[in-house]
Amino acid sequence: MKALQQQIEIRNLRINPPLLLAPMAGLTHSALRQIISGFGGVGLLSTEMLSAKRLPSENPAISPFLIRTAGERPLSYQLLIASVKDMAPAINALHKLDADAIDLNMGCPAATVGRLGAGCMLMEQPENVRMLVAEARKLTTQPLTAKIRLGIELNEAKLKSFCVMLEDEGIDMLTVHARLKDESFARRPRWEWIAKVKEWIAIPVIANGGIFSVQDAEDCLRVSNADGLMLGQGAAITPWLFAEIARAIYGCNIAKPSVSLPAIHGDFIDLLNQLFMPERRLGRLKEFTHYFAKNYKFGHRLATRVQGSLSMEEARERAAIFFEANRNAADP
Repeated sequence: MKALQQQIEIRNLRINPPLLLAPMAGLTHSALRQIISGFGGVGLLSTEMLSAKRLPSENPAISPFLIRTAGERPLSYQLLIASVKDMAPAINALHKLDADAIDLNMGCPAATVGRLGAGCMLMEQPENVRMLVAEARKLTTQPLTAKIRLGIELNEAKLKSFCVMLEDEGIDMLTVHARLKDESFARRPRWEWIAKVKEWIAIPVIANGGIFSVQDAEDCLRVSNADGLMLGQGAAITPWLFAEIARAIYGCNIAKPSVSLPAIHGDFIDLLNQLFMPERRLGRLKEFTHYFAKNYKFGHRLATRVQGSLSMEEARERAAIFFEANRNAADP
């Protein structure tokens, strides 16, 4: 494995350490970002994917997609976009929001997104993508990044052509989720294909997929030869994972995290109550708990209790009963 890169610099942005939070629908909002940042070790935070069509009309003071605090920096905003005509209004909105970086979603495998011609389906439209990236590059001097999957099927020539085109049109950094469009998260990621991408292009390449521990991070870096890592579901399950990887792999001076699972869950509830309108809270708590519950051997019971709750107060009470009954059952 090559010597580890301690930081990534793209334009005016320094990512130190090179550990990035993945955009995840319903998860990477201000509450989770604050929890993660509290432990340290994350070099670049992210929003959820943002609809380019809706973004210009969103109110950043109340939109759960746009609410942020001063400490959530640097913060990348990810655009879900399929049409060049939507680019200028969206980029203008992101400039007003003082985005530290702008990411183009070319990897979301969801069928609802694909029907819009967006997400991973963009990889089947290279000429459209060329226009999208060229337009974005013309409109902003901010770091411009993209996130892709390996495509619909394994095709080395096709993937290489696509990645080289992204670099040629002005993408500053590329994140590769090492699975095909229809491969589930349960499948072992193909990190070796990220190593191919790394050979094809000169811009920084970030590896994404299958990183749930320090050992996973070490293995991924060794196999992929990537310049950095992007953590997705692993960060929702283990918000202190960035700190552990930053300390163990990158030698960052970060104290060993003191982890109390009930306290993290309670803080998450408090942040949702502080940040979001009442109707925006419970669904986000249920989404987070689905992943966070995996810290317990019988965590499905916690997830089920919260899923069945009709209010934030009921969810907190049900979670408290579970935590009390499982004080010695956690596996953080």
